[in-house]
Amino acid sequence: MAIYFDKQTKTFYLESKQSTYAFRVNEFGFLNHLYFGKKIARDDLCYSVHVQDRGQENFLPGCGRTHSLNQYYNECPTIGRSDYRESMIALCDARYSRVSELKYASHKVLSAKPEIDGMPSLRGGKTLAVTLKDEYNNSEVILYYTVYDELPVILRRAEIVNKGKQALKIDRAYSFCLDLDDNNWEALTLHGAWARERFIERTPLHHGIFTIDSKRCSSSGQLNPFMALCRPNADENSGEVIGFNLVYSGSYAIKAQVNQFEYLRVVGGINDYDFEWELKSGEKFSTPEAVMVYSDGGIGKMSRTFHDLYRTYLINPRYVDKPRPIVINNWEATYFNFDTKKLCDIIDSVKGTGIDTLVLDDGWFGERNNDKCGLGDWFINYNKLPDGLTPIIEHAHKNGMKFGLWFEPEMISENSDLYRAHPDWAIQVPGIKPCPGRDQLILDLTRDDVVNYVIKVVSDILDNNDIDYVKWDMNRTMTENYSEHLGKNNKEMHHRYILGLYKICEALVNGYPHIFFEGCASGGCRFDPAMLYYFPQIWTSDDTDAYMRTMIQYGTSIVYPLSAMSCHVSDCPNHQTHRTTPLASRADVAHLGATGYELDTTKFSDDFRVQVKEQVEAYKKMENLVLFGDLYRLGCSQNSNYFAEQIVSKDKTLSHITVMRALAYPNFTIYRLYPKGLDEKATYHVEELDLTLSGSTLMNVGFIVHFGGGDFITRTFTIKKV
Repeated sequence: MAIYFDKQTKTFYLESKQSTYAFRVNEFGFLNHLYFGKKIARDDLCYSVHVQDRGQENFLPGCGRTHSLNQYYNECPTIGRSDYRESMIALCDARYSRVSELKYASHKVLSAKPEIDGMPSLRGGKTLAVTLKDEYNNSEVILYYTVYDELPVILRRAEIVNKGKQALKIDRAYSFCLDLDDNNWEALTLHGAWARERFIERTPLHHGIFTIDSKRCSSSGQLNPFMALCRPNADENSGEVIGFNLVYSGSYAIKAQVNQFEYLRVVGGINDYDFEWELKSGEKFSTPEAVMVYSDGGIGKMSRTFHDLYRTYLINPRYVDKPRPIVINNWEATYFNFDTKKLCDIIDSVKGTGIDTLVLDDGWFGERNNDKCGLGDWFINYNKLPDGLTPIIEHAHKNGMKFGLWFEPEMISENSDLYRAHPDWAIQVPGIKPCPGRDQLILDLTRDDVVNYVIKVVSDILDNNDIDYVKWDMNRTMTENYSEHLGKNNKEMHHRYILGLYKICEALVNGYPHIFFEGCASGGCRFDPAMLYYFPQIWTSDDTDAYMRTMIQYGTSIVYPLSAMSCHVSDCPNHQTHRTTPLASRADVAHLGATGYELDTTKFSDDFRVQVKEQVEAYKKMENLVLFGDLYRLGCSQNSNYFAEQIVSKDKTLSHITVMRALAYPNFTIYRLYPKGLDEKATYHVEELDLTLSGSTLMNVGFIVHFGGGDFITRTFTIKKV
């Protein structure tokens, strides 16, 4: 049984095959966290609770000096009742009091996991709903816990309900809280910037609060909405790790706090910076879902759990296990300078290579001849394409290829017909000139009329053209957080914007189930689980340099599966770094994800075209590994001269390894590779080395990789069970 309640001790046990999450209703009615970790028996854990008079403490009324919430491990901490640590929920009533005391009222086990109103969430799983009541402000908070039998995962979220007659103000609505009994952890986070997303950083926790967040109305490329707690000795293959990931695309915060007793609290959810929500009588507010993963097998096991979870329960089931389109995108080949002939020539130039989809990027609509105009005018630019999209689409389909189109539905240019007709639809404060961002503004998706316009105008293009693929971009984050129609409730704007975005995604993605949607945000600047719910793959980064991609893709794989990463081979010198890397290396790295191409294929030599054909054939042989396999990270180029990743089939019969040596040094250390994840007792053949060995020998003795001369050289190895 995945969810069990012991009536005598009032303890909840949420169990998977590998983990236990336990909490109880204590003698005062508060939810007291007890344990999250490796699976244990259903013993009475009340013995592990310890509260004492430590001085400078305040205690609950009527208990003497025996019960302080500041010493309990709390499932849903609030403000003002002796717990000085970070709260999960903060409400303000009509008296302007923020004192809150949420106590257990009831619980039920749900046979079906409920969806969240207006927000994406994971599917399936057995769910516990615990209702807490606050007698001071007449609110209820329903805590939802979802558990999966086969995975060491807990999903958490909250629903706040106003049961009173007067409105409440929500000052904080986080999705989870986890209290741990020691601070011997390091925080692993994914930081970055445009073209340098999701680099790994480990930080020892200190007394006080360690925070990652975004205030951009985007999950951001600066700090991904992910944090893992790692024991100091934890590495890829061993040690205790707990990972947290928010299924949310907007402004968020995750905080790890160490207090004076060395207790550790982790909380997270919608960023409460410049946030407030009016909750009228009878209304409810739902927080985004939070994912918590436990691993006793290091960072690698945590990652594989996230990958399996998202492939099985998050990513659109229409596409999650289907071969991905192998794209040629025209952007770096043409930028804005294309016509019908140029695009048809690109189609002709890839014939026979295995590339199966042309994606027409920015510049096909409005008067969009540069990035200073046209956004919002989603009608065909007939000056550039006199016969519209039809000749290009027909030429693609005639040649056995699919056709894709780029949109940036959330944006508006000041130099556009849409802005001239509806300047009030752009996010800005009247009388204050907005901060420029890529010469564009953001549409106010808190407004139903704007949301409906976006749905209609994009639908018109999709209805009137035979589109197979959509690339959905977003190139500006929010400033001037203001919407005139929200009035005094402008602090609701960021979250209402995200709800508007999800409404558009629901309408378009589900309204056109035959179209494959890819997400993008200046590359990988909105790579989060909520976007993966709608888009089965996301453009991982605008930086397509093979060496930089080893770091970007490595960091992304800490939480997101390879199949979610869109990875292209581009031209050299690279358009972002101006670095030159071998074509083979670019392909080998791009094959560690949903592969494609981003260069001018009309300039292919015969030899180049043959190489591309061979690359596509090589990818097809390993495609099932990318879609379904277990990932083992063997080397990180962020802190060494070598990058190495291995994918192993679930039945351990097939494995693929990609290795890159960044710089060549004379007389340097021999690089020995140690594969992982094989069957120790089975016999394997390494094709490239013509080497047949047991799994135990391969994993423990390893083999030497010879790179030859040159920088940024890759080697790949196929290992098959004999």
